[in-house]
Amino acid sequence: MNTLAIVLKAPGELSLDRVSLIPMGPEDVVVDVEFSGVSTGTERLLWSGRMPPFPGMGYPLVPGYESVGRVVDAGVKARARIGERVFVPGSSGYADVRGLFGGAARRLVTSAARVACVEEGGADSVLLALAATAYHALAARNAAPPDLIVGHGVLGRLLARVALACGHPAPVVWERDAFRRMGAQGYLVCDPADDARRDYASIYDVSGDAAILDELISRLSPGGEIVLAGFYDARPSFAFPPAFMREARLRVAAEWKPKDLAAVQGLLANGSLRLDDIVTHVRDAADAPEAYRTAFEDSSCLKMVLDWRTCA
Repeated sequence: MNTLAIVLKAPGELSLDRVSLIPMGPEDVVVDVEFSGVSTGTERLLWSGRMPPFPGMGYPLVPGYESVGRVVDAGVKARARIGERVFVPGSSGYADVRGLFGGAARRLVTSAARVACVEEGGADSVLLALAATAYHALAARNAAPPDLIVGHGVLGRLLARVALACGHPAPVVWERDAFRRMGAQGYLVCDPADDARRDYASIYDVSGDAAILDELISRLSPGGEIVLAGFYDARPSFAFPPAFMREARLRVAAEWKPKDLAAVQGLLANGSLRLDDIVTHVRDAADAPEAYRTAFEDSSCLKMVLDWRTCA
């Protein structure tokens, strides 16, 4: 089999190309993708060449880890999945390019165990991976819910929504961009310059700014915790004396796990979590180069989604 896919041939060089798929195994499914999301975190780093060393890195590669589509074929041990609409967190099923993270293609081959059923509908289900990432950060052992979230992009919004859906108090959210300060649902968003508080017990940073730690430490209460829940292309660092004086704690939130995705689906099913008003742009996959530029350069684009349904 072969398929159309987004291929990053080198930093800054992106195209829609036909690539070969590996043969389907007995426990695999074949998914015809309807929508895939563009990550302004990992994919921007891959596109710009600033991605830190990461397992599976190298060009040419197919990016993306946020795909939704229909199972159209399956191996002998997964035939029951045919017909399901599923979320696919990427794929490594390519014969001639790398799959990091491999979800931005018209057709995917992946293990049936990796896909999760989703409801019929539009493009919002591509947000499941980031919602699970937010839930994972909150659900760590002995984790305190956020008093302050830094950044009101997609992950910051989902982190605030998931916190509320889990019954936690509404956090404060910092955002410097005036456009992105809009769209809060049940919590306050402000410019950090307008916030004088210096007693936050739990700060979750999703800004991706490796130089922000000194500012965040200065806003902690004694014994407070900073959670690094974003992704950083530079080495985070901080001055030791202020952190020492506050006995500051740092925690890194890693990749979501299947149980986090299941928990998020439960919150969606009972109506306590909504994914609406986050996908702001949908473009035909044939217009991928322009769509990626918009996703990376236009601050009014919270979430860009590629529509693959008309691609042959």
